[in-house]
Amino acid sequence: MAQLSDDCFAFGGEMMAVDRALELLSGRLHPVTEAHRIGLADALGHALAEDVVAPFNVPPHDNSAVDGYAVFFDDLTPDAATLLPVTARVAAGHALDRPGRRGEAVRIFTGAPMPEGFDTVLMQEDCKAGEGTVVIPPGIRRGANRRRAGEDMARGSTVLTAGRRLRAEDIGLLASLGRREVTVRTALRVAVFSTGDEVREPGVPLEPGCIYDANRFALIAALRQLGCRVTDLGILPDRLDAVSGALEEAAGTHDVLITSGGMSTGEEDHVKAAVEALGGLHFWRLAIKPGRPVALGTVKGTVFVGLPGNPVAVMVTFLRIARPILLRLMGAADEAPALFPLRAGFTYKKKAGRREYVRATLARAADGVLTAVKHPRDGAGILSSMVESDGLVELPEEITRVEPGMIVDFLPFSEVR
Repeated sequence: MAQLSDDCFAFGGEMMAVDRALELLSGRLHPVTEAHRIGLADALGHALAEDVVAPFNVPPHDNSAVDGYAVFFDDLTPDAATLLPVTARVAAGHALDRPGRRGEAVRIFTGAPMPEGFDTVLMQEDCKAGEGTVVIPPGIRRGANRRRAGEDMARGSTVLTAGRRLRAEDIGLLASLGRREVTVRTALRVAVFSTGDEVREPGVPLEPGCIYDANRFALIAALRQLGCRVTDLGILPDRLDAVSGALEEAAGTHDVLITSGGMSTGEEDHVKAAVEALGGLHFWRLAIKPGRPVALGTVKGTVFVGLPGNPVAVMVTFLRIARPILLRLMGAADEAPALFPLRAGFTYKKKAGRREYVRATLARAADGVLTAVKHPRDGAGILSSMVESDGLVELPEEITRVEPGMIVDFLPFSEVR
């Protein structure tokens, strides 16, 4: 279970800055998952639980980067063509059974091991082949088109570190080291539920005053993208006993409980009361838009994350607040998403002291420079604006106005998936 002291996140008074909230999280949340070995085919998205050290050089031997002719550089005439006899042929997967000899060339193909002594390869299209000979033009540099042993990975070097979430290229790298299995963290077990008598499952008739449950489906998809094992607890009725019972039962078999909405103090908002009765709840009055309120707490020792009810606020706070929490708990290294400086193509006013996230698309300006263009609709309930945007412009607390041409930080959605 996660280790959260009851006063770690208690906060009153002024609203807390996003960076301060993330700093507190980083120091007080620890991995809750175990390490186990799995096959490479199943390792995508898992967090490494070990450092991976190359047991041998990759490539294991010098080899040719092109189809052509291997030669001794010192046999070439610097300012004129050189005629050499072609005495052997070396293909990938086959080695020459003798060292190279001065004054000869060897026909060689991409990936084939370089015969001992040869140090340079000429591309076949640059040469003129004859009957058992080849004419080498001048001007090649020593060592050209020769891949060195260990050029990719040197024996004994650490090539992947514990905490890295494995991507497709990482799986390929592990395979190139001869690995069939890898030690990773088990998937984080997350339970997700919605509350609200007005919320309905997609596909059923929609009664007057009701809405379909978009938040839960969006959260489940985002969690699965992170490699979490998700339990869908469905829609809970607006009754304290139902919410409390579901939370208590799920806490015994999950690492994290997460929901959206139901965190206010109204008569029909029972999540807050249920969490407080079963553990502890710490409201963060985050200085963020869209997104307030975000809550963190524990239910029977299991981490609870409560997100806002509006769908855009749910997605923004998931990406910037809940995602770092989940990564920390799953044993992944801190993965602060990359922000890219772009030119703003819009005017915007904001409140000082609050971090704001503006939905934006990317477009080429007349001068060809990539520009962030604000989505025309910015309500916290307009989920289509997220679908139609490429990412978020992150505006720090001290900025109060954006003008066209100003450089802003842009967070592509591709960075947080």
